[in-house]
Amino acid sequence: MAEFAYKAASASAGVVEGRIEARSRDEAIRRLVDQGLTPVGVFDRAAPGAATSVPAGRSPRRWSLGGDKPSRAEILALSSELAVMLRAGLPLDGALRVLLGMEHRPPVAALAGQILESVKGGKPLSRALAARGDLFGPFYVNMVRSGEASGQLGEVLTRLVEHLERMRALRESVVSALIYPAILLSVAALSVLAILIFIVPQFEQLFRDAKEALPLATRLVLGAGHLVLDYGLLLLAVIVFGGYAFARWLRSAAGQRWWQIRLARLPVLGRVRHEYNLARFVRTFGTLLSNGVPILTALGIAGETLEDVRLRDSFKGVAPKVKSGGRLAEALAATGSFEPLAINLVRVGEETGTLDRMVLELAAVLDRKVETGMKRGLTLLEPLLILGLGLVIAVVIVSILMGILTVNELAL
Repeated sequence: MAEFAYKAASASAGVVEGRIEARSRDEAIRRLVDQGLTPVGVFDRAAPGAATSVPAGRSPRRWSLGGDKPSRAEILALSSELAVMLRAGLPLDGALRVLLGMEHRPPVAALAGQILESVKGGKPLSRALAARGDLFGPFYVNMVRSGEASGQLGEVLTRLVEHLERMRALRESVVSALIYPAILLSVAALSVLAILIFIVPQFEQLFRDAKEALPLATRLVLGAGHLVLDYGLLLLAVIVFGGYAFARWLRSAAGQRWWQIRLARLPVLGRVRHEYNLARFVRTFGTLLSNGVPILTALGIAGETLEDVRLRDSFKGVAPKVKSGGRLAEALAATGSFEPLAINLVRVGEETGTLDRMVLELAAVLDRKVETGMKRGLTLLEPLLILGLGLVIAVVIVSILMGILTVNELAL
């Protein structure tokens, strides 16, 4: 039997701490639940680093690297803890006080304190969160408002956390999939630079007397080496400044539209990006519907999650068509963005009164398509990048060899 330290929420006593003996951490959690407690954290006292063990029932907390605003991960952790407290039966102000006492980072503690003061002043939680629109968007606020209206705030917060976790997992899977291609591109650039800086100049003396007779490819490689050696810092400054200016322009409406048109034309990856946007829209829409948010409000909030400007423009006509009495399936079909399977799922949901469930099923389908598309795209992209790197290095080496052969012919 091992000894575990625990922190748990109790409807009568707030947050309690203590120790419990059990054969495993899972058994310790089960025994706490049997005692009417909701585990917030269960730690193996014998394990090194037990103080930082993962609390029961939620993701590990990841602190931001500074700044005066809580990070997205901190907001998610705060929401998860609040849901645990409310499900345990604590009143809202009591749960917020407990969270305030548990926080150690000033930005998170300040946020919890601000929300607590608003709630103590008589505001509902949704209005207190709406005052921090930079942290809690319309989706979050409307979910909380639906929980307040139904009297199931703890359950709604739990579903909200689950939705945010799914969106985070989908986003991180896309980012993780792009790490390896980014590394390959970086290695390719560094390899070419290393060849131009350290290897090409070694042949300068050999080619000095036969410059005019050298093949064009050799002269180009030698010129590129001189350019990097003589103007490397200037080129770096131009690249950094140009990249910064280009990034600023991409944040403008015209820049976003230009960039998104180019991304949409990419083979495989353009389609994956399109489906990723649709998956975010559909999952947000379905989650709002399942928590009692009106369909027109849910459509408006879900439309704001679309990053593709052209896709967002095409969806602006959906809500007016539904408001005028049209069917959602026909309105979505008119955008031209969904495949027949998606439209049929929405149509079945409308006809059977299970629209929220059908939309969430569609979100799961789109999530799988995004993952499959990313794997397929990377399967094609990785060998192409490797071949491209090999081709560039081969061109440089062959150019130098051609120069050496020319010098040998002149010597004969």
